[in-house]
Amino acid sequence: MYILLALIAACALGVVVHYAIPHRDLRGVALVPAVATAVAAAAYALGQWAGLKESSVWLWLLALGGAVVVSAAVGMILTRVRRHGDAVRRAELGV
Repeated sequence: MYILLALIAACALGVVVHYAIPHRDLRGVALVPAVATAVAAAAYALGQWAGLKESSVWLWLLALGGAVVVSAAVGMILTRVRRHGDAVRRAELGV
């Protein structure tokens, strides 16, 4: 049941990360929170399989910290790729 709390917190942190990264108009509003939620789910499950208990701070740091770090990295990388792709396309079109 605690995994649900971790996923809700990760999704909320993903929304914060989405708005913290500049050029948010270049990516979908649900992309970064979805990545954060997926990473938190995987990290929480792996932490449980590794023997961490729900009361362990390491499980929560692994799930939520990993979600923030990975979703921020994905958001920044996708924004950079999108800006580069748009610039190339504009140059091709002569705009």
